Amino acid sequence: MAHEIAERNFPGRDLVLVGIQGGGVNVTRRLSPLLNAVLGISVPLGTLDVTMHRDDLDWHRVPEIRPTDIPFALEGRTAVLVDDVLFHGRTVRAALDALHAFGRPGRVQLAVLIDRGHRELPIHADFVGKSIDTTLVERVIVRIGVSPDDDEVWLT
Repeated sequence: MAHEIAERNFPGRDLVLVGIQGGGVNVTRRLSPLLNAVLGISVPLGTLDVTMHRDDLDWHRVPEIRPTDIPFALEGRTAVLVDDVLFHGRTVRAALDALHAFGRPGRVQLAVLIDRGHRELPIHADFVGKSIDTTLVERVIVRIGVSPDDDEVWLT
């Protein structure tokens, strides 16, 4: 994915990575040094909590709010939103709302480690690590290990 992101955004001077809180932050932390090495620059890194922008807050008892840290201006930049699993598309919709609360990027791209389909919204990932066919009742669990050899993805 790092090579695809670099290729589409070369030379990468206006590029920023924004990990969606939860699994997306872990994927971003793994992706960032790879992308930096490919581009030969340091791509700014941020985290984004989408909890208060979700359309299903009434389904959760107590929402867990995690830190948002976007230590750079978004205006005119290419923001790559990063998440672990793309499913219905609702988290990405919330992330777009949350991201625009911090500024107006010139472009937003989406990178996901796993695309499991079953979209309820017209959301499409620009960069996909792996597409997995699942049923609606299966769950995809991603564990980002200390090294790539420790990473795991499984269905339950």
